[in-house]
Amino acid sequence: MTYDLVIGDRAYSSWSLRGWLFFDAFGIPVKLHRARLYTDELPTLLQQFFPGKTAPTMRTPDGVVVPETIAIAEELASRHPEAGLWPADPKARAIARVLAAEMHAGFTALRSHCPMNLRVSYSDCAPPAEVLADLARLEVIWAWARRETGGAGPWLCGEYSAADAFFAPVATRIATYNLPVGPQAMDYVQAHLAHPSFRRWRAMGLVDGADQEFYRRDYPRRDWPGPKPLPARAVDGAGAENALCPYSGTPVTHVLELDGRRFGFCNAFCRDKTVADPEAWPAFMALYHS
Repeated sequence: MTYDLVIGDRAYSSWSLRGWLFFDAFGIPVKLHRARLYTDELPTLLQQFFPGKTAPTMRTPDGVVVPETIAIAEELASRHPEAGLWPADPKARAIARVLAAEMHAGFTALRSHCPMNLRVSYSDCAPPAEVLADLARLEVIWAWARRETGGAGPWLCGEYSAADAFFAPVATRIATYNLPVGPQAMDYVQAHLAHPSFRRWRAMGLVDGADQEFYRRDYPRRDWPGPKPLPARAVDGAGAENALCPYSGTPVTHVLELDGRRFGFCNAFCRDKTVADPEAWPAFMALYHS
């Protein structure tokens, strides 16, 4: 048996991103169940996950349903202490929990004015005073966490932890809406955009469904400020260097081209998520470099 996790649209569901990071970033296997937001799909799916009513909702291998990201993080940390969701040092762990709790409950102006959208980036969104106040608070607590824990790396409390996963959606909002933060905060945002798990999530989010009109804004656009993907493209036919999909090990049916070479996959989603960001996928890059 394994864990089950209900998620919404990857491009837009910020809470789903958090929940998934608790698994992917910490090496805990999970089976995903995806439902499109603003349709009957999510409430229909959640009928199998009572009493859950939002994405993400987790079901443990022994059948316990755990909604809410705070509860999911704590339950996974209890069941998998070796995974390192929270820092091992007691002081750093306490600070990480403070950060996660404030993020879980706060920053409503930022969330409302700047909903997560991983498919675009804007040059300006005219943030009002309430959003600027939320950004200022973020910078205060991020700097406080670094100062108190003495971390020298890119993350808030030493190594990447559940606290960082909680702030991943905020980092994407700063990237999407070009929000004004100082250099240290922007370095933290860039660390999120380059994190391997986040790159995989965004690559899938770019291709796993139609745009959601609720998130459309008429702001002027700019290029996504994260790592620039390799120039892969989807092509017709099934002829490829590899006979089996690098992810599933099943026969090739869909193909991409990169640097004049053709690589095959078992379905359109496997191909298209790789086209979106080839370097996000270790199994593909091992094939590419072979």
